[in-house]
Amino acid sequence: MTEQLSRLFAALADPTRRDIVTRLAVGDATVGQLAAPYEVSVQAVSKHLKVLEDAGLVSRSRDAQRRPVHLESEVLELMTSWIERYRRAAEERFRRLDAVLAEMNAEKNTRTNTDTNEETR
Repeated sequence: MTEQLSRLFAALADPTRRDIVTRLAVGDATVGQLAAPYEVSVQAVSKHLKVLEDAGLVSRSRDAQRRPVHLESEVLELMTSWIERYRRAAEERFRRLDAVLAEMNAEKNTRTNTDTNEETR
């Protein structure tokens, strides 16, 4: 799993590949359709697709003369669950820190109130 996550994150480190994944989330597309908005060759987009394919993010099928590229969205679930686990752990640490800070603040307020009451006597 660690190796697969590393491949996934490495594949998505490139902004062009992230954009391709975003576009494929809308629907399947051919390499030519995916290459159209970029100022690079179809071969360059094919290389990006190869990286995404090796990471398991996309697959290619054959539909008559077309070879549509398909987003394998279930692979994104692996990334999402990994990120979610660490997000929950970080949130728990922040909750504990908030509790400690609230306790410290309450102690400070108690001391301040006690000092103020002693001064007014």
